[in-house]
Amino acid sequence: MTGPEPWWTGAVVYQVYPRSFADGNGDGVGDLAGLRRHLDHIADLGVDVVWLSPVYRSPQADNGYDIADYEDIDPLFGTIDEFDALLVEVHQRGMKLVMDLVVNHSSDQHPWFRAAGQSRTCPKHDWYIWRDPVDGHEPNGWRAAFGGPAWSWHPGTGQYYLHMFTPQQPDLNWENPDLRAAVYDMMNRWLDRGVDGFRMDVINHIAKDDDALSGDSDAYVMQPRIHEHLQEMHDRVFAGREALLTVGEMPGVTVEDAALFTDPERHELDMVFQFEHVGLDHAPASKFTRQDTDLPTLKRSLARWQTGLEDRGWNSLYLSNHDQPRPVSRFGAAAGVGAGTSDPFAFRYESATLLATVLHLHRGTPYVYQGDEIGMVNAGFTSLDEYRDIESLNWFRGAVGRGMPESEALEALAFRSRDNARTPIPWDDRGPAGGFSTAEPWIGMGQGWPRVTVAGDRAAGARSVYEHHRRLIDLRHRSRTVRLGGFTLLEPEHPALWAFTRASADADEAPLVVVANLSSSDLELPEAVGRRVGALVLGNLGEAPVAGVLRPWEARVHECR
Repeated sequence: MTGPEPWWTGAVVYQVYPRSFADGNGDGVGDLAGLRRHLDHIADLGVDVVWLSPVYRSPQADNGYDIADYEDIDPLFGTIDEFDALLVEVHQRGMKLVMDLVVNHSSDQHPWFRAAGQSRTCPKHDWYIWRDPVDGHEPNGWRAAFGGPAWSWHPGTGQYYLHMFTPQQPDLNWENPDLRAAVYDMMNRWLDRGVDGFRMDVINHIAKDDDALSGDSDAYVMQPRIHEHLQEMHDRVFAGREALLTVGEMPGVTVEDAALFTDPERHELDMVFQFEHVGLDHAPASKFTRQDTDLPTLKRSLARWQTGLEDRGWNSLYLSNHDQPRPVSRFGAAAGVGAGTSDPFAFRYESATLLATVLHLHRGTPYVYQGDEIGMVNAGFTSLDEYRDIESLNWFRGAVGRGMPESEALEALAFRSRDNARTPIPWDDRGPAGGFSTAEPWIGMGQGWPRVTVAGDRAAGARSVYEHHRRLIDLRHRSRTVRLGGFTLLEPEHPALWAFTRASADADEAPLVVVANLSSSDLELPEAVGRRVGALVLGNLGEAPVAGVLRPWEARVHECR
């Protein structure tokens, strides 16, 4: 990297899913007051940025990703004054605040859509995507991401409108310049308010091929005008502003695409969220059908992104978020990788800290999703009435309707449902909701509580997942090699060893080698790796490693000889 390195190359982001973080008013739903009360928990980690999932006014058809007013706070979470107070308190702690931006679609309760549905001649009608019936049916066979057709009938206009998610989330028409201008004005007002950037939800969906809307191809993803839209957004919103962060969530993006999106000379985005590595265990027919994968496949996937964006562009690093299962349950010992066990707590501390070590030592900006810093596990729900996620409920009903046994469908939900990431943060082991609320939570506490809590983990000393995250974040802040050093994967075909080097980016720093044992047995390091291992920098199982051997689920960072 030539010239001064951007600030976000050394940053770590913490994602808050507000309805599950902390409840400040006792209604069972997390809110801004609860978040403000626990800001020091986030700040003490040493992170640089708080990413706040949607808190805008919303009917909550998709937990806030259906926005009815882009410029106000939903009463469920508080008020705009409370948001301003939160922003001040985040900045006082030396962190930035990034908002979720959801502009592929709005809520069907948004004033824009209400106006659009009044008449085909209303100027805002063209702010959404409409088509006349074809032979009395939908204009094409597109399917929505959460099940069912991607088109819904609107009696008032006698047309179908497009929604790539729920019918309550009509897609915006980015071909309309007035719509784009309204979006840019809204974004500028948030930045003027003091917000430090945006994470942009499914932003590569906004450019659609008008010709394909009459066909059956999935042309709503990655159409050429996406680059034009993002460059215009940069010019109209971000240009001239300092120290912002722009992140694009992009299902289906390739390494080659990402190199274009994040090339600083193109003025589009700072980084993208790609889905390749978290889709490896999805069967082609459905993400709810689990497909066997292995460690070499996962290693090679992430390594391709490391090398593919080494010369230009930038990686975002994540294993979980509000849409993904918990890493401990998905990639750790509890997932059965070499463990041969279904114990959800098998090597929980070791798995959580190993996965964090591997993630944070890659080149890119790491993202910590709330609860992963204490090693939370999947929800462990066993009945349908415990689930709240609309995607999960729709899939279950469809699968059972097609003949799948309910027990099999519930097993699929238990592994894959987005609700695995949405159980409340267990702050302690007291009361019926573990300090999250004084009322019954909007969703169950999950199988991890009361065994796994913030208070318990932070008091665990050498076996604190939280403390290990602090050490990793501190290492990134101190080491230019961690921030910018080159990446080389070692032993790519080894079934249990995850090893790689980080070349020194500074003449005064040693290169690093990372070694991690993703198995429940001792692992002897291959000679070619072992001879690279020098002084210990950081490890998850104490400061007395066994020479040449990794203990079960042990991860270490060494100076590279």
